[in-house]
Amino acid sequence: MSDLRKAAKEYLKGRRALGFTLYEPDLLLRQFVKFMEEQGATVITQELAVQWATLPRNCHQAHWAKRLSVIRQFAAHYSATDDRTEIPPQGLLPYKYLRKQPYIYTEKQILALIDAAKKLPSKTGLRALTYSTLFGLLAVTGMRITETMWLDREDVDLREGVLNVRHTKLDKLRLIPIHPSAVKALRHYACQRDRVHPEAKTPSFLVAECGTRLTTWTVRWTFNRLSRQIGLRGPSDHCGPRIHDIRHTFAVRMLQDWYQQNKNVERRLRHLATFLGHTHVSDTYWYLTATPDLLTSAAKRVASSKREYVR
Repeated sequence: MSDLRKAAKEYLKGRRALGFTLYEPDLLLRQFVKFMEEQGATVITQELAVQWATLPRNCHQAHWAKRLSVIRQFAAHYSATDDRTEIPPQGLLPYKYLRKQPYIYTEKQILALIDAAKKLPSKTGLRALTYSTLFGLLAVTGMRITETMWLDREDVDLREGVLNVRHTKLDKLRLIPIHPSAVKALRHYACQRDRVHPEAKTPSFLVAECGTRLTTWTVRWTFNRLSRQIGLRGPSDHCGPRIHDIRHTFAVRMLQDWYQQNKNVERRLRHLATFLGHTHVSDTYWYLTATPDLLTSAAKRVASSKREYVR
C-alpha cells in the first residue's frame, strides 16, 4: 500500500470519527489516489489535482469544483505529513452555485413510479418488490435515499411501527413512526425477502436481487430508467425530477395538509424538522418550495388572521 493510499485511508477514518458519512468523498478520494499511482506521482501538486478534477470532460464545472474541493481538504491534511504538498487554492475552478428547483410530484406520479417498479424484470420477483417498497417508503417518510438503503433489519420495528434511523447526517439518531399500512407493506416485503434469501447475506432490510445491500448508483440508475418509462423524463434526458425531490414533496405536502386542517403551521415546523432529521428549523425551509396550492393555503391563513385581528 502506497503512503498516499495509507494516508487517505487514515484521513477518511478520522473524518468519520467526527461524524461525517463521506459517501461521495470516499469514492472520489480513492479515484484520485489511483490516478496518482497510475501517474507514478508521490507528491500532490496543483497541476495534478486540477488534471484529475477535470478528467470527466463533459461534466458541468460545478462537478469539477466539487472534485477539486475533496482533494483540497485532503491535501491540507496531508501537508502536515509531507511539506511538498501543494494545496489547490479556493476559486481555482470557480462556479456560481444555483439551487436546483425542486420538483414536487403529484400523488398520481408517485403511484405511477411505484407501479412501474413493481413491473421490473426479476427472476425471483424480489427486485420489483424491493424498488416498489423503497419508493413507497421514501414517499411516506421523507427519508433520505441513503437512510433507507442503510436501514438494517434490527432498525425496522414492525411490532411498534417505528424506524430507527441511525445512518444520518452527522450520525444523529432519530425515530420515525410509520402508519399501519406502511407496517403491513414492510412486513410483506420482509416475508418475501426471507423466502428468496433464507440465509441473510447482509443485515440490510432492503436488499438487491442477489441478496446484498443496495448501492446508491444502482438505485439512481433504476430511478432514472423508470422516470423515462412513465414520462417524467424524455427518452434521452440526462436531467429531470430527482429521487431526492420525493423528500421535498413529502415536506411540502405535510405543510399543505396542516394549512388545510387549520393547524398552527409555525409551531409545527419544529416537528417537521425533527421528523426530517434537521438540527435547526432553518434547515427545513430549504425543502418548503412554494407551490400554487401551498401559496393559496398560506394566503388564506394570512387573510383569516387579519380578520381575527380586526375583530
